[in-house]
Amino acid sequence: MSETVQVTAARRTNGRVYLDKQSPAAYRALVETSDAVRATAAEAGLDRILIELVNLRVSQLNGCAFCLDVHTRAALRAGETTRRLGVLAAWRDTELFTARERAALALAEATTHPAEALAQERAYEAAREVLGDDEISAVIWVAITINAFNRVSILSKHPVRETPAR
Repeated sequence: MSETVQVTAARRTNGRVYLDKQSPAAYRALVETSDAVRATAAEAGLDRILIELVNLRVSQLNGCAFCLDVHTRAALRAGETTRRLGVLAAWRDTELFTARERAALALAEATTHPAEALAQERAYEAAREVLGDDEISAVIWVAITINAFNRVSILSKHPVRETPAR
């Protein structure tokens, strides 16, 4: 077997190509975009927990197990509670999220499902009440970026593996 064929075979799992490995320059560009979005969010005053809530909600909507795993751990490291993480999928039905978080989550959902025009308009109107232009822009960019990462992970079938106990 040629070296090229071996490398390509090593990059596949479940018959899928790992897009990040197969096209590393494109993936690096996505990572660089993510870095720029993270800086934009920080400059807009969005805290890490709010960003991770957006990442998680979008990943829930898209069914991305890999990103859910990564961002659940990141949210916990940032100080998020297991209680709020446990009810995130039903955030509208709880009193556990602030007005800013609720606005960000609604914008994230509207960004993930842009064809739902009425929901998008309602989300934008609600966001206008509690978020400034820089915050709205940053939330939407966070949602756009995690949507892209979700698609990379879902289409690559990135595995969620058990981690050794410490």
